[in-house]
Amino acid sequence: MFPPSSPLSSQECSDVEATERPLASSPGLNSSPSAPPIVLSIAGYDPSAGAGVLADLKTFAAVGVYGMACITALTVQSTQGVRRVVGGDTGIVIETLDCLAEDACFSSIKVGMLGHVTIAQAVAGWLGQRQGIPVVLDPIIESSSGKDLLGIGGLDILRDAWLPRADWITPNLSELAALTGSTVPTTGPETEDSARLLQQMAMQRGNSGLKIVVTGGHAEIPNDLLLMANECLWYPGERIHTTSTHGTGCAFSSALAARIALGDDALAAVKATKEYVTGALRHAYPLGQGRGPLNHFWQSTSI
Repeated sequence: MFPPSSPLSSQECSDVEATERPLASSPGLNSSPSAPPIVLSIAGYDPSAGAGVLADLKTFAAVGVYGMACITALTVQSTQGVRRVVGGDTGIVIETLDCLAEDACFSSIKVGMLGHVTIAQAVAGWLGQRQGIPVVLDPIIESSSGKDLLGIGGLDILRDAWLPRADWITPNLSELAALTGSTVPTTGPETEDSARLLQQMAMQRGNSGLKIVVTGGHAEIPNDLLLMANECLWYPGERIHTTSTHGTGCAFSSALAARIALGDDALAAVKATKEYVTGALRHAYPLGQGRGPLNHFWQSTSI
């Protein structure tokens, strides 16, 4: 259907890492390996581990970075859907982020479910003080079972507080429509138009460098679109017939944040991310009685 095709600043972190790295030796007998990049997940908790911070941490490990996490909300859910959402305490969330930032330097940050508008606003403000760290926003608005995961006024917060700060945003087709106030795209040209509208909204809010990846998993042919500056690129996809699709968007945004932390440029990062998620779908196994999780470790295990 779609065309193929005063915590440490980022500079201070770089200086600290440059000083500490020589202390680590190459892997070998009686030696320790060099530390991988650190990626922070700011997201909700899914007890079934198919989505949220648990899935993010699995994805980080699979791609080859070290993951840390700050939980924004608790959910009561399983593979059969979300039953209840309990937003976290805003003060605890910010205190956790401050605590982690005082101790570690993040190579990138992935933001998923924020749970409540007050937390969404507070976290956006916290990130606004830490320019230079790439932020990948997965704009989670509701669960696949239709449960609201952001709250009243959440869309306005995503537009006004997050579009100015995010470096990357990874909406699916429905999320793209919600953010832009348009209908859900059904063709390639419609998707490009909606993505450009979102880009214009970011530019109006002072962010001319936002990179947009529209994931096409809900389309008949799951091609993904990358829009950055004036460049529009399509990444061809294939339909994987599986019921284990829970947390696909979380895995995509987390893998993208990990690839960025590893130093990939934009085109290579999206390509590697799509290949990772496609493989995780292809090698997924039945688990639970609903929509099961991906096989996050498909590249390193036979499970």
